[in-house]
Amino acid sequence: MFSKPSKTTQTTKSTTHASGSSAKGGLSIINADLRVSGDLISDSDVQVDGFVDGDIRTRNLTIGQTGEVRGEIVADRIRVCGTIHGQIRAKDVSLADSAKVIGDILHESLSIEPGAHLEGHCRRVESAMAEEGGLTVIQAGQIVASNVKKDIKLS
Repeated sequence: MFSKPSKTTQTTKSTTHASGSSAKGGLSIINADLRVSGDLISDSDVQVDGFVDGDIRTRNLTIGQTGEVRGEIVADRIRVCGTIHGQIRAKDVSLADSAKVIGDILHESLSIEPGAHLEGHCRRVESAMAEEGGLTVIQAGQIVASNVKKDIKLS
């Protein structure tokens, strides 16, 4: 009648809670003194205050004032306060007054604060195109092919 709950039950509850919250949560931070060479892929949020030489695919991305990315970025939302050299594909793109972007932006929603530097073309795309995840080929600022799937041929 006044028995204690078993330790197995308590452990199971805390383990389930811990693994459920860490699977799709949290924030990964690239600090200002960190340089990364290679692609970053994450289901959670990423903040870049350092240097990334590679592509980034994530849910939400923040490029801090000291952050720099050289590569393509694909995200649901991106806030740029630092520097990007490469194409951006995101549903929601926000450029702060300290942002410097050299490359094209494919977006559903775009906001640019006064003082932001942008060298490239901006093009609004429909959500279906952004969600399919194929390659987009841009030539001279024009999309010449979208949602191109890379074929792998086996010998």
